[in-house]
Amino acid sequence: MIRFLINTAIYFAAALVGIIAADAILPGFSVTGWISYVTVAIIFALIQAVLAPFIAKMAEKNAPAFMGGIGLVSTFVSLLITSLIAGSLTIDGASTWLAATVIVWLFAAVAAFLLPFLLVKKVVNERRD
Repeated sequence: MIRFLINTAIYFAAALVGIIAADAILPGFSVTGWISYVTVAIIFALIQAVLAPFIAKMAEKNAPAFMGGIGLVSTFVSLLITSLIAGSLTIDGASTWLAATVIVWLFAAVAAFLLPFLLVKKVVNERRD
């Protein structure tokens, strides 16, 4: 149960990092209000968690050539649904949609990779003291 909660927290934090990065980098990507970042990240992470395995299974069955881009596809679809649900997220223009998909996917993936190492380092340092 603890492992599940830690993984959930890391997944949410990674989504939050991706959303913040896209907002900071892209002028057509906007999240209004700091509480909205949390809301958007929660909605995005939940949708992503549900859609990614579904999209992967469909691609594996019907279009195996797309398996490498499943993360990008599920990120795009999750951003689309999140923007429809959360009025505080706006993405303007096709180029912003494409760039936002790549930025959110990339920053979230890097954060999801690095956060466990940072947490383990912190726990180890605390236990040494």
